[in-house]
Amino acid sequence: MTGDAAIEAAGLTKRFGERAAVDDLTIEIGQGEVFGVLGPNGAGKTTTVRMLATLLRPTAGRARVAGVELRPENAVAIRERISVMPESPGLYTRLSVEENLRFHARLYARLYGRRGRDGLRRVEAALEAVRLLDRRHELVGALSKGLRQRAALARALLPGAPVLFLDEPTQGLDPAATHEVRELIAGLRSRGTTILLTTHRLEEAERLCDRVAFLRSRLIAVGRPAELRRRLFTPSIDVELLDPVRAPDTLFGQVAGVTGWTGGGDRYQVAVTNPRRVAPLLAGALVSAHAGIVRLAESEHTLEDVYLELVGEEEPA
Repeated sequence: MTGDAAIEAAGLTKRFGERAAVDDLTIEIGQGEVFGVLGPNGAGKTTTVRMLATLLRPTAGRARVAGVELRPENAVAIRERISVMPESPGLYTRLSVEENLRFHARLYARLYGRRGRDGLRRVEAALEAVRLLDRRHELVGALSKGLRQRAALARALLPGAPVLFLDEPTQGLDPAATHEVRELIAGLRSRGTTILLTTHRLEEAERLCDRVAFLRSRLIAVGRPAELRRRLFTPSIDVELLDPVRAPDTLFGQVAGVTGWTGGGDRYQVAVTNPRRVAPLLAGALVSAHAGIVRLAESEHTLEDVYLELVGEEEPA
């Protein structure tokens, strides 16, 4: 490990009895990167977060978080440099939003030596960042789930930590609340915060993450979403016609750059070497064959397609 990255892990492993929840994980997350960890239930996502956040001791392997070696004696030093937003908000429902944040600010001050005035400024800044200044005096128990998530994120922002762990931050939220939380995460990235994000929402990872890792106890693949799509899927063009093609082998086979095709009737997926170069040639061949083109476009694979290709639908035992 070089120590230059925000988070590094080499051979990180956690076993519960005979079962390996996380097995030989090696990753590197850059400064200011939003890094997504994806996988089915029981794949080791939350266990990974808990190990890196010093909440769970690894069985084997090494890691460095915010420049500090992951060791029991370094737990306080690491916690001074990180913040964690767990899947459950963990707020006191009989206290107001501001009272919750002031309470946690005092804890940070006691644990890490921050002054009271500095804590109050952090509360104000955190409430402003999540747009909750106008709800600061409301009881947490009276808030909607989306507002509670925003309050939980405000609590995670209090330390001003350079590394932030978000475990399923939009779990159970409605579309409007999900959108708000995503905007907040995007704002944190723009300020240079390193974020490790676990989520089941693949469209969320697609929008927010610079890179993603697919985990199923062991690391399956890691990379930018676009890179993973290129790695897994052959470039192709979707063709929709008014009527079926009589001799698709002859028609598609005469176009330079076409390497195969699937489908039938009035819909086809044509494998090509380069969609941008082949599309005009394919369109010309279809027009010459008097085929009525309804749609001709490069095939788009989502992160869900990548997930199903790499992980599949079966849950781990």
